[in-house]
Amino acid sequence: MQIESQSRDVFYVSDGTAITCETLGHVVLGQFPFQANEKTFPFVESEDKLADLIKEIETSYQTHGVKPLVFFSLVIPQLREKLLASHCYGYDVLESIVQRVQDDIQLAPKPKLQRSRSVGRDSVKYFDRIAAIEYTLAHDDGITLKGLEEADIILLGVSRSGKTPTSLYMAMQFGLRVVNYPFIDDDLARMKLLPEFEIHRHKLFGLTINPERLTQIRQNRLAGSDYASNEQCLHELQTVEALFRREAIPYINTSALSVEEISTRVLERAGLKRRLL
Repeated sequence: MQIESQSRDVFYVSDGTAITCETLGHVVLGQFPFQANEKTFPFVESEDKLADLIKEIETSYQTHGVKPLVFFSLVIPQLREKLLASHCYGYDVLESIVQRVQDDIQLAPKPKLQRSRSVGRDSVKYFDRIAAIEYTLAHDDGITLKGLEEADIILLGVSRSGKTPTSLYMAMQFGLRVVNYPFIDDDLARMKLLPEFEIHRHKLFGLTINPERLTQIRQNRLAGSDYASNEQCLHELQTVEALFRREAIPYINTSALSVEEISTRVLERAGLKRRLL
């Protein structure tokens, strides 16, 4: 029986972006009580890149005396075989699913490198996603409120409540154009929505957070400042949450949620459709 370890090296490996491997790996590892020391290796499409990866695997094995966990998706059979021959526990994230689909529909798969799909017949969607990312970056943290008619959603909340990472995740993964706006002192004193937001009420969504968590985050950024004090964090949150309730703006608490969970819940509550690209 394997002795439980406090930490373990975990590698995510793919001939594409490795996002699928990371996502599935996180779901699986969330079931186990150990700290994962994670590294990601995207676009492993050649013998040279695989050799570099295997060096990392062997170094991990020799350093810690236990095999690292490797979640992978590799199309080229020779690369898969060499990876599995190294000192690692390898998990093909698609193998069992692909096999089951093949068995059910009685049709053999025709694997191809994931990166070949990046720009091709889906190039319009690809460039739509790039445009969504550019729009979201241009409207991060209240930089500008121009072009709100193009926004899919407008995230509101106090500073450091998770608006920026959520906005970028929604743009990158769902192709949505996201505006995020932090309430500043003038907003808190006025306790009213900006005129620019009034005609886009249906796009507004709030993020809030527990005072203790907000204080901790701000202390890491500006320790000892009024901005990071317990009193200031509590005041801002109470004021903004009261505004959300008064103006009937839907909102969620981000304290115990990952950016993936925040984004999914926002989409569900806001009734937006994912643009899977």
